[in-house]
Amino acid sequence: MKVEGDIKDRGRIKWTAMMLPEHLVDLRDWHAEDDLTARPELTEWDLAAIQEEIEIGYKRKCETLVKTWRDGRVIENQGIIEGVDIQNKAILLSDPFGDMRIQIEGIISVQSVN
Repeated sequence: MKVEGDIKDRGRIKWTAMMLPEHLVDLRDWHAEDDLTARPELTEWDLAAIQEEIEIGYKRKCETLVKTWRDGRVIENQGIIEGVDIQNKAILLSDPFGDMRIQIEGIISVQSVN
């Protein structure tokens, strides 16, 4: 406790007592919303470039960086495109940890790494 003149100041103790659990939950949600990104709007040019990069990566079997958007977050996956599943609208990406299926409608960017 700190005494300044006639006022006894308890510092942070008085403020932490005012923070209700509901306030803490709302503050955490508010901070989590700041990290979210809006889904980028892709033009026909962007979609054509994505398709071309997928084809190049598939034919050359080179390392490819695939960025996807899901639930307000951009996820980066790197690996070799092993296949394109047209019926399920997905690509099969192989990395050292295993194979993964990436839905085509979630892809926002594709780049050949090497």
